[in-house]
Amino acid sequence: MLTSKQRAKLRALASVEKPVGQVGKDGVTDAAVANFSDALEARELIKVTLLSPWKEEKRAVAEELASKLGAELVSVIGNRAIIYRRSQKDSHLEF
Repeated sequence: MLTSKQRAKLRALASVEKPVGQVGKDGVTDAAVANFSDALEARELIKVTLLSPWKEEKRAVAEELASKLGAELVSVIGNRAIIYRRSQKDSHLEF
């Protein structure tokens, strides 16, 4: 579980990052989970574009994705979700 200070730091770090992919109308697919998992292992912090017309659905989709990845949902801002998972090999981010 992340503290509010850790979430704020992760949001700041993610502000300069480009999205690594998107979750479309098909929802959270196994292929998307595999790709995002690889990206999380390499970067620890990723930004994902959520393509859904309703704000409530975006949050639910982001939570589902984070759950399937075994990661923490940092925040959902607009149509972007920020997701964090500590690398199993080497941690790049310090708190």
